[in-house]
Amino acid sequence: MQSQLAIAGLLACGLVTAADVSTSGPVTFSKDVLPILQKNCQTCHRPGQIAPMSFLTYQATRPWAKAMKAAVVTGKMPPWSADPHYGPYVNDRSLKQNDIDLIVKWADSGAPEGDPKDAPPVVQWPEGWLIQPDIIVDGPVTNVPATPKNNVVEWITVIMPTGFTKDTWLTSVQIRPEHAAVTHHICIGYVPHKPNVKYGLGVWADLARDDEGAAMPEKGPTFVGRGLGRRGAVDADAAAIFDESGTPGGSAQDCYLPGNVAADYRPLNAAKLIPAGYDIVFNVHYTPNGTAVTDHVKVGFTVAKEPPRRRYVSLLISAPTDAKTFAIPANDPNWQSPHAEATFLEDVELVYMMPHMHVRGKDTTWTLEYPDGRKQVTLNVPHYDFNWQLGYDTSIKIPKGTKLRVDAHFDNSVTNKFNPNPNRTVYYGQMTWEEMMSPFFGVVVDRGTDATKLIDSPVAFVSGGA
Repeated sequence: MQSQLAIAGLLACGLVTAADVSTSGPVTFSKDVLPILQKNCQTCHRPGQIAPMSFLTYQATRPWAKAMKAAVVTGKMPPWSADPHYGPYVNDRSLKQNDIDLIVKWADSGAPEGDPKDAPPVVQWPEGWLIQPDIIVDGPVTNVPATPKNNVVEWITVIMPTGFTKDTWLTSVQIRPEHAAVTHHICIGYVPHKPNVKYGLGVWADLARDDEGAAMPEKGPTFVGRGLGRRGAVDADAAAIFDESGTPGGSAQDCYLPGNVAADYRPLNAAKLIPAGYDIVFNVHYTPNGTAVTDHVKVGFTVAKEPPRRRYVSLLISAPTDAKTFAIPANDPNWQSPHAEATFLEDVELVYMMPHMHVRGKDTTWTLEYPDGRKQVTLNVPHYDFNWQLGYDTSIKIPKGTKLRVDAHFDNSVTNKFNPNPNRTVYYGQMTWEEMMSPFFGVVVDRGTDATKLIDSPVAFVSGGA
């Protein structure tokens, strides 16, 4: 997963600054509310983005005044799930109390527009590519059916060439699906080229599933990694994708997710190294919506002109995935998952954290235990929301020998409004109605550090080049 200062957040925060105004006197849209929306909301609330309504103009925003008040008072919007007592969080999106007070007063006073001359300049939001790429690479083309059996499209792994003829330092990455409405995620990793690889060939595991689309542990593993399996490919084709362990290389990667669409390493004065001749492994997952589409993925990169001083490395660990260890009992409102952990083998700077669970995910806590025994909670998400795959930027110097432990709870009860069926045991799996507990994080190290020897973990993947 990409470790990043999220592109959209950087654009929003860098282009405009909400005015620090008093709540005394009349509060108007043009003078008081619009600057707040430009800084904190228009990233998503504009045409073509993830939010269902636009907040670019007074006419579009006015009907939502009371709903906006309720959302900011309860903390539902802007999406930000981290407990402020921990961190630090460099990209905190939560509203300041002064901004909340202004929106409340505006809504309570009839949501007046005020003088349009008081409005700040319109933000020129970028369309399409947010990073203005130096290089664009063609990704896979996938036919997404309208209504497959149980609405399941298995994860698909595809290899494509980078076209990099020399060692390349990537400073930002953006993955662009053509049809975001059916795209659950698209993740990429980077692997050495194999002579027998067949570019563009989709490989996936055809799991035995029950009538609810869940993999059945009595039929084999319920989770087989990012594309493990070879339906539609002969053994030689699969061997070109998977290493000797049966795991596709580059499994911890930059990803497209709703609300998390690009990675930018430039603010960290860092870059990710992709050696000459490497290929890209794509892992694509689609959620059909009743309309058949053909999705064509593209990936854009910005590239450093000179080797950077620091190297960015993306990491992924996981709780155990076997059905005996990871099995959430039916009607359990607070099941404690087996934890995920990693021990750092080098000094690093932790710069990014992203929890990942599915619809039964309830909470998660990330704790560092230093070599001297001191413990530090770096991230606490007391109310996890699968609908917002948020990443938390930080800056924490971690000495060699420090252990990272990630704990989580799951709500498999009727009180969880997102729970599709509380009356069944839930196992680790790929579909959203199954579960995961896989923390993503990013670190920065010196340029010459071996990215493959940064952590020791029972279940871990690395994507920092070679």
